[in-house]
Order: sequence, then C-alpha cells, then structure tokens
Amino acid sequence: MVTYLMLLNWTDQGIKNVKDSPKRLDGVKKLAKDLGGEVKSFYMTLGAYDLVLIVDMPNNDKLASFGLKLGSLGNVRSTTLRAYSEDDYRRIISGLS
Repeated sequence: MVTYLMLLNWTDQGIKNVKDSPKRLDGVKKLAKDLGGEVKSFYMTLGAYDLVLIVDMPNNDKLASFGLKLGSLGNVRSTTLRAYSEDDYRRIISGLS
C-alpha cells in the first residue's frame, strides 16, 4: 500500500452543507475501501486547510480515481502528497552515495 496525505478545503457547496459532512465522510471511507484502499485517519483542522485525510491506496492510479471521484462530488478541493514512512525515508537516505 502507498500512503498519501490529502489536504482538503470545503467548497462553497461543502461548507453550506457542512452538517451533512459526517455522512459524506462515511461515503469517502466506503469509496476508499471499494478501490482497495483505506482512510487511515481523518482530522478537521484549523489554518490553511479545513480537513486532512491519511489514505492508503494500492497505487497511484487508484489514488487518482479516489481523488477525482471525491472532487467530482463538489464538496471539497484537494492537495495530495505522497507520504513516505520513517522506514522508507531511512532506506531512501541510506541509498544516497
């Protein structure tokens, strides 16, 4: 599995219907599962972003499908980052010459 951090902001539509967002989150978790992945963590945040998802997906194509489907609902806009675990980080750094 590949880990991604998704930084989300509500759209005008999303904030207008914010009371429905817990139900939408349930749908997002189901969507991830249907694509062979998992929402590992969810946070509502203060600052530049409204929400953060930590998502595991089998590959970049599945994550792209997830992000496009999520965005097409019209409630959030996303910025996605590929995340490397500490073990991956150490392996990558140790390979530098």
